[in-house]
Amino acid sequence: MDMKKYFKEIAILIAQLLMFYVFPLTAGPTDAMGMVFLIIVATFVLAIIMGSVSKKKAKYVYPLLVSVLFIPSVFIYYNDSALIHSIWYLVISSVGLLIGALMQYFFSRK
Repeated sequence: MDMKKYFKEIAILIAQLLMFYVFPLTAGPTDAMGMVFLIIVATFVLAIIMGSVSKKKAKYVYPLLVSVLFIPSVFIYYNDSALIHSIWYLVISSVGLLIGALMQYFFSRK
């Protein structure tokens, strides 16, 4: 796989991983709801960016990747009850990706 070919997609995925695995390290015990909200917003925004900047068909796998990549963080930072959030991340990133792809479609038409 040519890494340069997928640079934008990999950069966005790394930003998502940072939100799942590094950002929770900065949150205190009372910051849980704010942290979850911020991760949800970041997931949505990153999915919009992915949908709008990537011209690769592989971008449509992004929501599934986001959902699966969240699961190990449940066992690192949270408890089993947070597993349901992987479904929310799948839905949120799917909606964001769709919005971004539609933006790309409409803005690239002339």
